[in-house]
Amino acid sequence: MARHHVTSRDVAERAGVSRTTVSFVLNDVEGTKISDETRQRVLAAAKELGYVPHAAAQVLAGQRTRTIGLAFPRAPHHLPTHFFLLQVMDGLLRVVQQHGLRLLIDSPDDGRSARSYLNLVRAKRIDGLIMLDPRSDDRALRGLAEDGFPLVLIGDLPGGDISSVDVDNRAAARNAVEHLLSCGHRRIACITNAPLSSYTATEERLLGYRDALEAAGIAYDDALVRYGAYTPQSGFNCMTGLLNDVRLLPTAAFVASDVVAFGAMSAIQRRDLRVPEDIALVGFDDVPLARFVNPALTTVRLPATEQGRLAGKLLLELILNQLEVSRRILLDTELIVRASSVPG
Repeated sequence: MARHHVTSRDVAERAGVSRTTVSFVLNDVEGTKISDETRQRVLAAAKELGYVPHAAAQVLAGQRTRTIGLAFPRAPHHLPTHFFLLQVMDGLLRVVQQHGLRLLIDSPDDGRSARSYLNLVRAKRIDGLIMLDPRSDDRALRGLAEDGFPLVLIGDLPGGDISSVDVDNRAAARNAVEHLLSCGHRRIACITNAPLSSYTATEERLLGYRDALEAAGIAYDDALVRYGAYTPQSGFNCMTGLLNDVRLLPTAAFVASDVVAFGAMSAIQRRDLRVPEDIALVGFDDVPLARFVNPALTTVRLPATEQGRLAGKLLLELILNQLEVSRRILLDTELIVRASSVPG
């Protein structure tokens, strides 16, 4: 009877390898670069223990698609400036290529996002799904998780019990605004990365802005807050609106997206104002272009590539039935101080 309770964890411990390695060896997964010595050690351990793989652990052995999905609910015209996505894909593709899988990318617009990725699941075109920037009102994601479909979020979905890889957006935003406060600024505007109702990260970054002001004894002024929409043009429009009202003219701005901040910087310079002497700027993300704009952008560095890699690793473990409970990974951020916030 004891043999029926032997698990892949037991085999992994006996062979001195990870559970993922056990699954790949026993399922004869190609492209995993496992040495013959390790493979034989795993096979011997499984034989000694009398281990019989569970059907769920054979997902990558050819019974399914060997394809995972990456979805992000953005309109197509947002994609050319979605630099964070490219960094996430860099990390995710490392996992995909290492294990001989395929990646299916879906970019549904906000109005049909749930229907689009649900169709992929129902048609059995993917074995698991990674959702980047989940919408806070997306109930279908919770339904997929409750049904046991392998699902990982890059971001967060409040009230859900879904595996995720994220950062503390609120604390990171507070740190960014505290930097501006330490530079002597008291009239600090905020331009969000997206409409407030769409994504949890948007709300968290705005709350971090408010936290910093409150801790400094500065009253929150809703008139100094504008709502971006992913693109440089939205940042340009938001900053232009602030500049058009001399009563609101800030000495600094926290912009919760580098891409949006690029547009805000352009709007400031279009008015013959200087960054940071007239208006200091801090962004969020540290996309590759942030260091090359003039002046170079102070920003919050997100470990985007690592988020993609860890999300892929988590999803693989879910597909292989190796996670007994959901897991939430919270990565560190770093404030990168450059010329846009500190006069030279």
